[in-house]
Amino acid sequence: MERRILGRTNLEVSVIGFGGIPIQRVDNEMAVKLIEESCNRGINFIDTARGYNESESLIGEALEKVGRDKFVLATKSMKRDYDGMLQELSISLKDLRTNYIDLYQFHNVRSLEELDFILSENGALKALKEAKEKGIIKEIGITSHSPEILDKAIDTGEFATIQCPYNPVERQAEEVFKKAKEMNIGVIVMKPLAGGAITNGELSLRFIADNPNISVAIPGMDTLEQVSSNALVGIDKRKLTDEEEKKLFEEANSLGSQFCRRCGYCLPCPQNIDIPVQFLMEGYYTRYNLKEWAKSRYDAMERRAVHCVECGLCEGRCPYNLPIRKMLKNVVKKLG
Repeated sequence: MERRILGRTNLEVSVIGFGGIPIQRVDNEMAVKLIEESCNRGINFIDTARGYNESESLIGEALEKVGRDKFVLATKSMKRDYDGMLQELSISLKDLRTNYIDLYQFHNVRSLEELDFILSENGALKALKEAKEKGIIKEIGITSHSPEILDKAIDTGEFATIQCPYNPVERQAEEVFKKAKEMNIGVIVMKPLAGGAITNGELSLRFIADNPNISVAIPGMDTLEQVSSNALVGIDKRKLTDEEEKKLFEEANSLGSQFCRRCGYCLPCPQNIDIPVQFLMEGYYTRYNLKEWAKSRYDAMERRAVHCVECGLCEGRCPYNLPIRKMLKNVVKKLG
């Protein structure tokens, strides 16, 4: 398995990591087998989150049996304030059954205002810095679907890693990845298969692994077959042939007409609907088969796809000319 240095953390990580979202679908026994097989295949980076239901607990039990010291462990929290982050960190340590976490990240920072609050006197960064001084966490990172936010985060000098979607359909973060590499900041790629929309998984992972600015890609896995096939990309590393590249980008281009890249240009919506998040939850519901998880998060939103009045302002702003109103109707059909 090829390994790369995760920026200034100096942690050596497998180019293919273990994405922890779908593990919540399996039982404890299978969770242990998945982590064990990952270890056997040379995967040593695990990414999970407080918001992934039982993911931290399942991974914690597995690490206890397979060996905590065999992995670089990353998790993340949506909390933005000092007290909230301390509480979340305490839960993560308990659920993951460990006394330290290699990388703790701010999960899905969605606005510059959120970033500013995180950095403020009562913000969550202060809590993580204190935890780092105590050795409870080793490094601090940030995740976002917005390259603009990550670009600003990089400039603060506070974050050792960034995490963003990247795949043949979503390539908008390439310049930010290049900048991060130049500044010795680790780059973690989420959604390497575009949330399951790309069926040529091996080709997509090989395309990503060929980018020298990327440290590790974290496809979600919940079967031993997925672990085996995904790991092979890092074990038998090779460039795409012209024919394979053509096949991959034909599929990527076919998704373009109704695939949200979460750039956010459609916002603000007059009805206060977070349009990209509607499509994100639909993707979890449909392609990840995380129906209950996606539905509970969708239902918790104050303004949802069902509140769309079809004014069309969003479509005029979308740089990809997506039929957003039609797509929102599809969300309503699936999620209510």
